[in-house]
Amino acid sequence: MTDPREQCLEVAGRVQSSLQLASRQRRARHRRLAPPLRLLLGMAGLVAVGTLLLAMPVCGTERPLTLMEAFFTAVSALATTGLTVITPGHDLSLTGQLVLLGLMQVGGVGYMVLAVVVFMLLGRQVTMEERITLRDSLGLVSAASILQLLRAVLVGVLTIELIGAVLLFGLWAPRFGLAQAAYQAVWHSVSAFSNASFDLFSGSPIAPAGFPHDAPTLLVISGLVILGSIGIPVLSDLVRWPASRRLSVHTRLTLVTVALLLVAGTIILFVGFSRPGDLFSDLPWERRLLLSWFHSASARTAGFVLEDLHEMSHANVLVLSVLMFIGGSPASMGGGITTSTLAVLALALLSHVRRRPQVVFERRSLSSGTIFKAAAILTLAMGFVAVISWLLLLTQQATLAEALFETVSAFATCGFTLGLTPRLDTFGQLLICLTMFCGRLGVLTVVAAFTEPARTLVSYPEEKILIG
Repeated sequence: MTDPREQCLEVAGRVQSSLQLASRQRRARHRRLAPPLRLLLGMAGLVAVGTLLLAMPVCGTERPLTLMEAFFTAVSALATTGLTVITPGHDLSLTGQLVLLGLMQVGGVGYMVLAVVVFMLLGRQVTMEERITLRDSLGLVSAASILQLLRAVLVGVLTIELIGAVLLFGLWAPRFGLAQAAYQAVWHSVSAFSNASFDLFSGSPIAPAGFPHDAPTLLVISGLVILGSIGIPVLSDLVRWPASRRLSVHTRLTLVTVALLLVAGTIILFVGFSRPGDLFSDLPWERRLLLSWFHSASARTAGFVLEDLHEMSHANVLVLSVLMFIGGSPASMGGGITTSTLAVLALALLSHVRRRPQVVFERRSLSSGTIFKAAAILTLAMGFVAVISWLLLLTQQATLAEALFETVSAFATCGFTLGLTPRLDTFGQLLICLTMFCGRLGVLTVVAAFTEPARTLVSYPEEKILIG
């Protein structure tokens, strides 16, 4: 017969072994980086590499870029913003322009896409954790068939940019010659689709008037900008639509929201531009309508600058600020709070006004978690923009309109400017870099990277709080 004391010792030993195993697993989980932190560190690593490349003497023309100029340009390119303290067409050599082109492309598709492509080319197995991180970086719901989707995304991106380059080449070849037109077409097609909005015409002797203003060019550029801003999941859905004849709820909601914003922005800007004394007010109405469309498309994602925005009325500055703050769609090349956040909050408001128990879109209800996340994004974004604007007003020679407009432009990774960025000192440039960085990754992602998720099984009783 077994001694009871030996049984107790055996049980105690098993319990101790189980506790030690659980402790090791817990420490391993803490050592493993969460997906948001991996995204943040990956982006920071790319910024460091881009800074070193742009700071090389071979990348400058008359002089090498300073370390701060290279850092600001790298952040702006990888964040697909376009705000700059240099003139790329004048200050960067051909090598520097190609480096900037590569940074824009990487910033557009995302560093995790680049990393997985490198792994696949080297024959390395992509782990499930890397697939989950890639899923989060692309804004997808499921990690299933992620590698097949990745291939489709890369093919789609390159195809759209190639089509855009061909169209721009056809428009620019008579003006700039075959070789120059081909280079400019490829460069600006990538810049437009990635929503980076850098251009090589400003300060360049080949185009003394700056960025081409003709109607076909503006329509092609705005088309590339819109395609780059609607998001990878939406593009994937649209590509599969001829075969499946079915679009997801997310795609339908995104397309409706984007269409409404484009039309509303165009009409409101057209009214502002038609006001006597405003920018473009002396142009024919057809031209004003085209420029209103172009700025409505560019404001939310890519700030290609056609004219000095100082001459724009405060009314249109406010409209552009709102459009920029909304930004592009999730998993796109743009920033801002995203169109989905706006749409979810608008649907929640409509449901509350109608006293409906659920938030519904096309006979599908939205989860409370989705609504909470949208509210959190809006709150964090407003607080972040307010703090950065306050710091700029405190430390820089800037008006309220300039500080707020520049901050929103950087947060939305747009690139429009009222002329404040070139006047910033080092601290002000670092503030804008931080804003572009957080705007590209998303404030919620940045916060989640440094926050331990709460784990509790306790449920607390509800309490009524007076609101409104």
